[in-house]
Amino acid sequence: MNALTDPLHLDTLPFRARRERLLARMDAAGGGIAILPTAPERTRNRDAHYPYRHDSYFYYLSGFREPEAVLVLVAGETPRQILFCREKNEEREIWDGYRQGPDAASALFGFDEAWTIGELEKRLPDLLANQAVLWCGLGYDNEWDARIMSALNAVRANARTGVTPPHSVRDLRADLDEMRLIKDASELNTMRRAASISAAAHCRAMQQTRPGRFEYEIEAELLHAFRSNGSQAPAYTSIVASGANACVLHYVENERRMRDGELLLIDAGCELDGYASDISRTFPVNGRFSGPQRDVYELVLASQHAARAAIRPGAHWNEPHEAAVEVLARGMIDLGLLRGSFDEVMEKGDYRRFYMHRTGHWLGMDVHDAGEYKLGGEWRPLEPGMVLTVEPGCYIRPSADVPEAFWNIGIRIEDDAVVTAEGCEYITDGVPREIDQIEALMRDQADAAA
Repeated sequence: MNALTDPLHLDTLPFRARRERLLARMDAAGGGIAILPTAPERTRNRDAHYPYRHDSYFYYLSGFREPEAVLVLVAGETPRQILFCREKNEEREIWDGYRQGPDAASALFGFDEAWTIGELEKRLPDLLANQAVLWCGLGYDNEWDARIMSALNAVRANARTGVTPPHSVRDLRADLDEMRLIKDASELNTMRRAASISAAAHCRAMQQTRPGRFEYEIEAELLHAFRSNGSQAPAYTSIVASGANACVLHYVENERRMRDGELLLIDAGCELDGYASDISRTFPVNGRFSGPQRDVYELVLASQHAARAAIRPGAHWNEPHEAAVEVLARGMIDLGLLRGSFDEVMEKGDYRRFYMHRTGHWLGMDVHDAGEYKLGGEWRPLEPGMVLTVEPGCYIRPSADVPEAFWNIGIRIEDDAVVTAEGCEYITDGVPREIDQIEALMRDQADAAA
């Protein structure tokens, strides 16, 4: 049982506190009204829908996971927190499942008012009337933009009665991005649990990998571990890439039969109660690293250690990436992958041939989470409560100027890091990353199966 499948077990206090924080930000910026819809349901084909997933911004403030819902916050001396949601309907609940309805939702989630979603069009013009600022996310959904404009025009049509529409529009998501960037204790607890589930899934995948199995079989092991341990879904499409497929950054077909002597790169994480985890591990299909595989792996691992050491409050966002790149570039020269001096390789950016992505991204409700990476044109400083990934890699495609022993080696090692007052906490330590630990885990499973 978890908070999404059983709302009665959801701690609603963090969501209420976030709404209060947003209202305070609105008051400081001139007051006004904020309007935030959740995500619509999406048709997969004909009359079948994709599994429903709420909008992250909406859920961040409400804790409410049903579709057809809108949150309205009114700032000022008499603030109002209003939810519009689906009405109670016993017939539809027989077909589609339980609905909170306005009364239960208001009581459970701490709203001042709750109305049926059918009331929204009628009430929205009155809510907008005489508000100084409209806070919303224009430009993300054309249909929703049209509904907002229709309500604003309805207010303007009554100008002779003395009412006025908001005189300015502010991007609500920009303020929510800044709020979401610093995780509260409730969020960090959920993310630690998600990371633990994902780590266990990666361990299971290592133990079940062997030559002759298909990539999708290992993907199935991951999904089994995610779901059986309480997560609701993968946080993103799992990458299970063997051999040359590991050199394709976003390979998701997962159809190839794995062969002896190859590496398997897995990039996979679960979503738990609305929060993502994101882990990558690379290991030998047969459980034993070859010499060239070991050399490249140790290089990538050393670059990750360097990036981790650079994560601390006050360090700027790009410092972990710079630390990883320096280690990788020097190692590529030592391995004979690149030629020239270190300064030449850095100046020309030659390392990008084998390492073409950045070393991390924000992590939270979305796997590539909300939040700017620069402020005023400068890399922003890290602060306690931020969560980021640390994921250096090296991807070596066949080429005449590359030693053949390194062809088709693709390695990525990714962990989830919380910035703390002291530095950095890896919350994904439950899955091994050192070579001897990986080989021991795979060897123990092979011995048990023999």
